[in-house]
Amino acid sequence: MIPVILSGGSGSRLWPLSRSMRPKQFLGVTDSRSLFQLTLKRLEGANGTSPVHPIIVANADHRFLVGEQCREMGVTPADILLEPVARNTAPAIAAAAFAALAAAVKGEDPVLLVLPSDHVFADVPAFHRAVAVGLQAAEAGGMVTFGIVPTHPETGYGYVKAAQALNSEKAVPVEKFVEKPNLATAQAYIKDGGYTWNSGMFMFKASVFLEELATCNPAMHAACQAAWKASKKDFEFVRLDAEAFAKCPSDSVDYAVMERTKKAVVVPLDAGWNDVGAWSAVWQVLPQDAQGNAVRGDVILHDTKNSYVHADRRLVSLIGVQDLVVVETSDAVLVAHKDKAQDVKKVVDQLKAQKRSEVDLHREVFRPWGSYDSVDHGERFQVKRITVNPGAKLSVQMHHHRAEHWVVVSGTALVRIGEEERMVTENQSVYIPVGIVHSLENPGKVPLHLIEVQSGSYLGEDDIVRFEDKYGRANSKSEGAK
Repeated sequence: MIPVILSGGSGSRLWPLSRSMRPKQFLGVTDSRSLFQLTLKRLEGANGTSPVHPIIVANADHRFLVGEQCREMGVTPADILLEPVARNTAPAIAAAAFAALAAAVKGEDPVLLVLPSDHVFADVPAFHRAVAVGLQAAEAGGMVTFGIVPTHPETGYGYVKAAQALNSEKAVPVEKFVEKPNLATAQAYIKDGGYTWNSGMFMFKASVFLEELATCNPAMHAACQAAWKASKKDFEFVRLDAEAFAKCPSDSVDYAVMERTKKAVVVPLDAGWNDVGAWSAVWQVLPQDAQGNAVRGDVILHDTKNSYVHADRRLVSLIGVQDLVVVETSDAVLVAHKDKAQDVKKVVDQLKAQKRSEVDLHREVFRPWGSYDSVDHGERFQVKRITVNPGAKLSVQMHHHRAEHWVVVSGTALVRIGEEERMVTENQSVYIPVGIVHSLENPGKVPLHLIEVQSGSYLGEDDIVRFEDKYGRANSKSEGAK
């Protein structure tokens, strides 16, 4: 069994904590570990699979996040496949299936356990038991969907109707998949007892999935096969061919295959599942006080009920309110009624229309070498706090419009300015004039912290010419900032 983790989502309903360049699956939303890391942890012991070597399908912009968070968990992926463009879940799974078959020993046909990277479970052993049941069905040629046993009439999920009475000990045939219902229909589904929520988790042999995809959507199969065959290895990543993958139809695995195949079976899953799809869902899964409040960070409440408060950088206080969601970050604050939490996406859409940077980036931006925090800015100047990890090196680069001053706060920097190279230690500083090639490296064993003061006529992150980079980054705006 090979776990396939889909981590390409944007998580826009958890804005302002979730941004496109660091979406919710890579954030500690419910735990000190990220949702992605909790997914890796959950796989330990599933069908005896330990250590876990998953295939991860990720947005190319998130590749260093994936690599770093896997290393923090001690996980070595079988592959990290990079999608050049988003094409929904069916093409992502197809690419993983081609990768799994290519790596398999001759004659093997691996079973894929397909999981989103941003779900949580209260009962991990129950999840493991359902996986064991699904594995038996998948090895027999079935295409398994895991149906969440519903706890209430829910209008925000699709449903799966079983053709027979649901049985936690075996998979049963699927009668049909149904779209998100209205409340009356959802209530009827709950009363019927044969419906489960569509979890977006699946299990099948790699060859079976590809055969069904070729039958149900031959254009998608052909495009994914071409993208895999023309893929290129890039350090620890595999880049799917951009031209071929861009030609692939965009569709979910439900629409592309599962609703059309005659091999679909469902395994009921009752494990305290939550897809953490909105701030109200985060409130549900976190511990609550006697007044029904869940908080994270530095929060003081008075006469407040049934609210969720996330304080990222500052003290946040609520007085005399109820049923609110309040999320504070260094550059944005969200206040919403808990019943309107799904509408956060509408705010994100407005930010996109206005081309606001808060859609994509936090004030603190993470890079493969460390991070930088934009402390202050004004006309012709900008101040950043930069952290460089031990052994990491920023790209060799130059700027056309800005000069830079670096002041080392702690640690040791190996600095190259033009042809000169020297060590800079605590309380020392250097000046990099406009147009001079330079680089910065941390040769030490502890993090390097420094303050950077930029000055010049243009301070945009796209004012960078990169000559050399150990991380293989392109010279583009999205890859800018050192």
